[in-house]
Amino acid sequence: MMAATGSRWLFGHSYGGLIALHAALRQPPAGLAVFDPGVSIGGSFPAAWLPAFTRLVERGRHTTAMTMFLKETGLTPLGRAPTFVYRALAYMLLHGSDGADTRAMMPTTPREIGEVVRLDSDGRRYAAIRCPTLLLGAGQSPAYLTGVLPRLAELIPGARYEIVPELDHNAPDLNAPDTVAAHLAAFLR
Repeated sequence: MMAATGSRWLFGHSYGGLIALHAALRQPPAGLAVFDPGVSIGGSFPAAWLPAFTRLVERGRHTTAMTMFLKETGLTPLGRAPTFVYRALAYMLLHGSDGADTRAMMPTTPREIGEVVRLDSDGRRYAAIRCPTLLLGAGQSPAYLTGVLPRLAELIPGARYEIVPELDHNAPDLNAPDTVAAHLAAFLR
């Protein structure tokens, strides 16, 4: 993307954050920012549900798979709601205005989560990143996403991290892009 666009700055969200960190290891950008990166350090990313989820996706059982994904990842503010609540949300996500896109992306999720698990480490590889780095986390996101940020900030020279209490995992693209953009703009300055 950097070569195609001529950009010297790199931003990644969730799994894109993992990709951005690894891209910065290969070719350091002028600056790097990640939001709730899908990074696992010392087994921090919970993925015991992945084999069952993968089977459901492969069988085309999208609503059941999405129900499992929403419940197991904790990426919604539903907490310990009963399964039928997650199932109703899954149905709405899969059949709402963006439902076709959501269903089309579901087959990529097992590979993405599998890559997060495969790249699990003690995190020391990220110490080789040599560019200004902002590690942003959402205060409403699960601890497995935000909990790695202090460790990454220790490892990446000159990195800083910030948890934005009012944001959730979908802030960059759905719920608060202006707030995330303001944090990025301050970092770029």
